[in-house]
Amino acid sequence: MLLIYNRPGFVADLTESERTALFGEVDTIMKELTESGELIGGQALADVTQARTLRPGAERPAVTDGPFLESKEQFMGYLAVDCDSLERATEIAARWPDLRHGGSMEVRPILDNSGTEM
Repeated sequence: MLLIYNRPGFVADLTESERTALFGEVDTIMKELTESGELIGGQALADVTQARTLRPGAERPAVTDGPFLESKEQFMGYLAVDCDSLERATEIAARWPDLRHGGSMEVRPILDNSGTEM
């Protein structure tokens, strides 16, 4: 799983040509992954203003609006890829254009249903 983190609203700060270039890069990567059969799926997430966070409470979980993480970066979306190695997944993540715009990527294996990989 490739987890995408970035500053909410960073795309709005880009010029039109920068946005076009960024989305063009994403399209290129997605096309390559689709053609290679490595792409399983992926999705962007709604703006953080639509998020809710649940934390343990006395009788029931406490629900607050927003993610309220102590970070400028928020979880923005993900790609699920089926690669031969962690190195290949890392290569794909290293090409993601958000990295040049203050974002970060986390590469993490997905456990199968038994969880025996742990």
